[in-house]
Amino acid sequence: MIDDNGLINKQIKQEQLVDELNKRKVMSVTQVAEFLEVAEVTARRYINSLDKEGRLMRVRNGCQCLSKYKVKGQQDWNSFNVIDANNYDEKVRIAKAAASLCQDNDSIIINCGSTAFLLGQELIEKNVQVITNYLPLLNFLIEKHQGNTIVIGGQYYPERNLFITNETSSAQSYAGKYMFTSGSGLTEQGLFKNDLLSLLAEQKFIPQVQKLVCLVDSDKVGQRIGSLFASAKNIHIVITGREANRRVIASLQAQGINVILV
Repeated sequence: MIDDNGLINKQIKQEQLVDELNKRKVMSVTQVAEFLEVAEVTARRYINSLDKEGRLMRVRNGCQCLSKYKVKGQQDWNSFNVIDANNYDEKVRIAKAAASLCQDNDSIIINCGSTAFLLGQELIEKNVQVITNYLPLLNFLIEKHQGNTIVIGGQYYPERNLFITNETSSAQSYAGKYMFTSGSGLTEQGLFKNDLLSLLAEQKFIPQVQKLVCLVDSDKVGQRIGSLFASAKNIHIVITGREANRRVIASLQAQGINVILV
C-alpha cells in the first residue's frame, strides 16, 4: 500500500516527467529513470500510468510528449517555428554538414523532421534533385529551391504531414545518391524510429539509394527507443553532435560507418 507521502511523491515525479518530456519531446526508459532518480521498473510504471491518462504517449522502450506539434503533426515545421526545435543549434550544424556532402546534379531523398527541414534550407541554392514525402519541406522547396523537387506520391496523412504509400513498386520508381533520415535513437545495433507507419514506408527506399545517412541529435545516441529502422550494416554515414556517446560512436566506426561529429 502507498501512504499519503508516497502518493504525493509519485504525483510530483509524474508532473516532473511530463514537464521534462515537453522539453525533450522523447525520452527512453533509462533517461526517465535517471532524471527522476528512480529504478527503471518504477519509470515504466510512471510512463504506463501517464499514457493511460492521456498525458504522454508510450512507445517501445520509452515515451514521447503530446505537445502542440504532436497534436497537429509532430513534423509540422516551417521557417518561423523551426528555431523552437529541441537542440536547434546542434541540428543546424548537422544540417550544414549533411548539405556539404551534396554535389551539383546529385539526387537525394530527405525524410521528415526538424533536421530534415533545416537541411532543406541549406540546399536551396544547390543544383540537386530533392525527393521527399514531407509536405512542410515540399512547400518550402517549391518556393525557394533552385534545383528540382519531386514529391513521393501516396495517401496524405495530415497528422504526420507525410505522403505514404504501401506499394513497394512505387518506391522502386525513385533512386538517389543519399537518403537523409533521422530517428528516435541510435545504438551499435542501428537506427530506431518510434513511428511505425513512417518507418515501414521509409524502409522501402533504403535499397534505392547508394548511401544511407543518419542525422541524429547527440542526446539520442545510445538510446534505443521504438523499432529498428536500419541495422548498422546498412548505415554508411552518421552525422551527430560532439557530445554523443563515445562508446557507441567507437562501435559504429569499428563497423565501418563514417561518423561526422559537429
